[in-house]
Amino acid sequence: MSPEQRIAEIFAAAGVEGHLHALDIAEGREIAVRADEQVVIASIFKVLLVLEFARQAAAGQLDPAERVLVTAEDRLGGWGTAGCADDVEMSLRDLVHFAVQVSDNTAADLLMRRIGLDTVRMLAAELGLERTRVIGGPRQVLESMFADVRARDDAEFARIFPTLSPERVRGLRVLDPDRTTSSTARDVTGLLGLIWRDEAGPPEACAAVRDYLTRQIFWTRIASGFPPGTRVAAKTGTLPGLHMEAGVVEYPSGERYAVAVFARSGELPTRRLDVDLAIGQAARTAVDALRAG
Repeated sequence: MSPEQRIAEIFAAAGVEGHLHALDIAEGREIAVRADEQVVIASIFKVLLVLEFARQAAAGQLDPAERVLVTAEDRLGGWGTAGCADDVEMSLRDLVHFAVQVSDNTAADLLMRRIGLDTVRMLAAELGLERTRVIGGPRQVLESMFADVRARDDAEFARIFPTLSPERVRGLRVLDPDRTTSSTARDVTGLLGLIWRDEAGPPEACAAVRDYLTRQIFWTRIASGFPPGTRVAAKTGTLPGLHMEAGVVEYPSGERYAVAVFARSGELPTRRLDVDLAIGQAARTAVDALRAG
């Protein structure tokens, strides 16, 4: 049985529609399963955002220590500063840390405001990510969700969302790759490969992004498939029925593999440990095949 067939079986056993691309960063060999189909990337777009921050910092266009006040009007709900009860002041550099470590949407939104949406879009074009489309920061995504369910704010959305039928939820723009921030598994691993080869910007900028991605606290997806001794630097993305992660697996021997896995479930709960573990299993299957030549 081919690696692609084994990966397809892993997705089928978890009851998900899966997309995967794994890339040997040094040699360019790959494993692809529906890797060129457009998929929602959710918070994985933050890799591109953080890269642009690091490039601007390296070029002296911004000061990473610049102070930012996070107020009640900025809070979008969720992890990190997004869920704080009071105003918080921190540096741009620490906003990046929170945006990656706990996928803080407020931190990412403030970074997008400082860096500029058009600049992020131009970066994607410069790097040749032809299938990557960024509609905006987390605030724009959240506003589209509010509008689709006719909610005025996050409190009203929280009341309405549990009452929606699965069909209504799946009709949200945020779950449609043609109407929200999206890319392909191949484009995403291409971006990671450029970062790991120091080809996505100045070497110090690429090194900074690699360091940030090692700090993510979530481990149940790609990292769950690999043994101790391997290092996984990655970024998750999650929306109702969508589970995804992209990252680089590094072995002590120096081998490096970029992997992007996207799983669409027929069920809407965002906490699906079985799907998370299937993502890790699929990633490990792909990387093992590449290591075996």
